[in-house]
Amino acid sequence: MLVEKYYLVEGMSCSACSAAVERITKKMQGVESSSVNLTTNKLFIKYNDEIVTKEQIFSKIEKAGYSPKLIITEKSVVIPVKGMTCSACSQAVERTVKKLNGVIEANVNAVTNKAHIKYNSQVIRLSEIKQAIKKAGYQPLSIEKQNALPTEDKQQKENRLMWFKFKVAVGFGIPLLYVAMAHMVGLPVPKIINPHYAPINFAFAQIILLIPILIAGNKFYTVGFKTLFSGHPNMDSLVAVGTSAAIIYGIYATYMIVNGDTSYVMELYFETAGVIIALIMLGKSLEHRSKGKTTEAIKKLINMQPKQATVLHGNDELVIPIEEVETGDIVLIKPGENIPVDGEVIDGYSSVDESMLTGESLPVEKTIGSQVVGASINKNGLLKVKTLKTGNDTALSKIITLVENAQGTKAPIAKLADIISGYFVPVVITIALISGIVWFVSTGNLNFSLRIFISVLVIACPCALGLATPTAIMVATGKGADNGILIKSGEALETAHKINAIVFDKTGTITMGKPIVTDILPTDDISADDLLKYAASAERGSEHPLGEAIIKKCEEKDLGFITVKSFESIPGHGITATLKNGVELSIGNAKMMNLKSININSNNIHQTIASEGKTPMFVALNDKYAGLIAVADVIKTTSKEAIKSLHNLGIKVAMITGDHKATAEAIAKQVSIDIVLAEVLPEDKSKEVLALQKQGYKVAMVGDGINDAPALAQADVGIAIGSGTDIAMDSADIVLMRSDLNDVSTAIELSKATIKNIKQNLFWAFAYNSAGIPLATGLFHSFGLLLNPMFGAAAMSLSSVSVVTNALRLRNFKPKKEKNNA
Repeated sequence: MLVEKYYLVEGMSCSACSAAVERITKKMQGVESSSVNLTTNKLFIKYNDEIVTKEQIFSKIEKAGYSPKLIITEKSVVIPVKGMTCSACSQAVERTVKKLNGVIEANVNAVTNKAHIKYNSQVIRLSEIKQAIKKAGYQPLSIEKQNALPTEDKQQKENRLMWFKFKVAVGFGIPLLYVAMAHMVGLPVPKIINPHYAPINFAFAQIILLIPILIAGNKFYTVGFKTLFSGHPNMDSLVAVGTSAAIIYGIYATYMIVNGDTSYVMELYFETAGVIIALIMLGKSLEHRSKGKTTEAIKKLINMQPKQATVLHGNDELVIPIEEVETGDIVLIKPGENIPVDGEVIDGYSSVDESMLTGESLPVEKTIGSQVVGASINKNGLLKVKTLKTGNDTALSKIITLVENAQGTKAPIAKLADIISGYFVPVVITIALISGIVWFVSTGNLNFSLRIFISVLVIACPCALGLATPTAIMVATGKGADNGILIKSGEALETAHKINAIVFDKTGTITMGKPIVTDILPTDDISADDLLKYAASAERGSEHPLGEAIIKKCEEKDLGFITVKSFESIPGHGITATLKNGVELSIGNAKMMNLKSININSNNIHQTIASEGKTPMFVALNDKYAGLIAVADVIKTTSKEAIKSLHNLGIKVAMITGDHKATAEAIAKQVSIDIVLAEVLPEDKSKEVLALQKQGYKVAMVGDGINDAPALAQADVGIAIGSGTDIAMDSADIVLMRSDLNDVSTAIELSKATIKNIKQNLFWAFAYNSAGIPLATGLFHSFGLLLNPMFGAAAMSLSSVSVVTNALRLRNFKPKKEKNNA
């Protein structure tokens, strides 16, 4: 078959190299054409793969001294998979997909029944991945659209169907159990089915009652045997093999009864099979309902997306579906309505509830020029908004995708459970067979041996083990989203609890990031307002951030401005200007005053100002000192409290900045920073993080996620501080939606709570299986302890439900700050 491929060829440095690659490949039998683009280092080759293989082509190029490589065209896809019932299933699908050539990464979530797959589309097709899943015994469903969840009706339908099947199983299981056991405990049994009078009727009555139960639980057999024969046995396989053994033996006993050997009436195991199926169906139904609660955070976010928008078309108001809104459209938002798009206010004034996005309960004022975010709620004013982003580009859609992706990833702690779950079922089947054979050989009692065999199979199902981690991660990431904390992966969630050092960027993280006027100190010859007015008038010709702070302060006080006749900027010193009223004005640092030979007094007030982390700007009028204006990037109100919370968690706190050491230390002193890393260039921030890691610290870096990208990537956990649409999702592991440093400690507390929860789940799952299997194999039989298969089924089902229920306790998580305020 003739194929066309692009390959990357490294090591080519000139046209002679590219010509050499072309020449050697063209000479190969089966190659129809070959051309090399030296600019992109790509080889385009057309060849017959029945005559020559890719490996042979690569070998030929390598012998010529070059390095051929596949061009990875990476794609990500989420495939819902039907038929998975436990962690062994998800592990089987994951193992199968990972083995495929071209699959880069595969994570299968046992809670959501979704396979998150990254693959090289140049090497493997999506249809091939789906086919592999089918061969493993499961059914891949249609690829999900972004941010799509099963509709409420669909979920309710699935729940109703599961409960209906369970009711059928129970409805026939109880009379089956009564018919089989009543005569043993002295309860009345109709003569027509009493084993003492009608043993054949007794056996057939049980078979008739068992049939509806088998129909209701047919999935255990269709899936269980299919996965068993495909080499990937799962929980259903254990149930199918165990109950089938009981049923087959029961049919054999019935045959013997029909042939006159009535002693077999005591060896019918139909009720064991029926009750096991009913109990496991109960566990599955409860588990299904509980697991549905773990996706509530996503559902809540998706349901916040408005379905339609009012768009202004000339003088007309058109109500159209949200999918039809285009970038640039003017959207009208009335009081009480959800904002349908991300955009900019072009008319109107209102307060907007953005709690769904930031977790911040107080509404935010919006006026002309303000940015608004889709799904936030317009409280009390009429707004006209120009659409900037729609659909999957909106902040809410990105958040939903982020949370979904996090719930689809695995924490390192999950890998152990996955590996064990994947090999657990074959091991259990082996133990069950060995136990049954050993007891039969030693006792000759087939009835007793069969009981042992079934008990081991049923109690050892590793469902609880596989659910321990994904359920906790799903609940925790959802809870984080509720609190304005977006955790991008299970790995980040786990690593965060180990953090013992946090590095904060100063500007915009510990401080507001925008300088403001903090002090106006005039001499006795001029008022504070006049000093500010003169300075602001001169600074209108400057673009310096400190000058902008002075202008803004003047505007806030509504002092007005004086026209400037001439203006000069002196780099590294300051500015000079002549105002319309004839006043000559100089503003700048101490070097500026020295340059102009202006005495700035000897009371050292400016040194005090500088020691507080503020920048003094000296003002002179007509070459005479008139006072100083102090400007500073002020500390956020929450910084000191947040750093105290981190200290309470036993975490060392460092601050990194490009500022002078004196200014940095002044800021650090105010908020109790432990380590000051000053005069650090942006490109060297990652080196400082690495230095702390080399000292043995597990380091988190907190910054704005843009300038600090290398440091965020270097850190064990990168945390981006942002708000609204201006969040840096790409460079960090955790994104804090609001600019509140308290959320850093909340994220770490949530991580600690989650890991504690997972460890509890894993402990009980391991302990349950460890205790259950020896009991089921009959090791303690001499002490009178032997597990009945029906009790094993009940315990197995309840263990899964208890693990999920324990994970759901994380929904009650509250940070210490909230607990203290409660």
